[in-house]
Amino acid sequence: MSYAENLWLFFLLLFGIIILPGMDMLFVLASALTGGKKTGLSAASGMSAGGIVHSLYGAAGVGLLATWMPSLFLPLLIAGAAYMVWIGIGLMRSAIVVNGDEAQASASVKKAFWRAVLTCLSNPKAYLFMMAVYPQFLKPAYGPIWMQGLVMGVMVAVTQFTVYGALALTADKSRQWLVSSPGATIFIGRAAGFMLVAAALLTFWEALSWSLGE
Repeated sequence: MSYAENLWLFFLLLFGIIILPGMDMLFVLASALTGGKKTGLSAASGMSAGGIVHSLYGAAGVGLLATWMPSLFLPLLIAGAAYMVWIGIGLMRSAIVVNGDEAQASASVKKAFWRAVLTCLSNPKAYLFMMAVYPQFLKPAYGPIWMQGLVMGVMVAVTQFTVYGALALTADKSRQWLVSSPGATIFIGRAAGFMLVAAALLTFWEALSWSLGE
């Protein structure tokens, strides 16, 4: 797989996860509904900032293992892929819907930003997810790990702000669509789960080829 193909796969997986209705999305939506578009966009910016921190955490962890403990990189790769399969199967079996009970949000633009950052960073599952996903896409063969991590971090921030910013700008219509279209939100969740499983299986195959090649 080329580096460009690797980034496209990461983007598809990232986009599928970000558009999945969850706490981050509902916080941005609630911020826009209670404080207006500026507050919603501020919350979207906060989520993007939190996403950058998650990305740095994931890239740093992978980079340290690949450089100082390369013997542990393959087990991490396999463990991360297994975790992705577990999450993916859970999403494929779930029925995620939005019932209109949005998260509490502040009407203050500045408070919305910092509460969004804290909301994003206080989710322990996000750290586990990054440590599971990043080893699948950060490969020494593609160049310096830190450079790859920077590119992926920018992709995370831009994608989060684009999706959540669009939600903030169309808050009323977005809320109505999420609440009144349970079938669509379920489909999004299951599609994201399928992409997770597919990416994990690809990683299993690459890890197997790598171990056999050695």
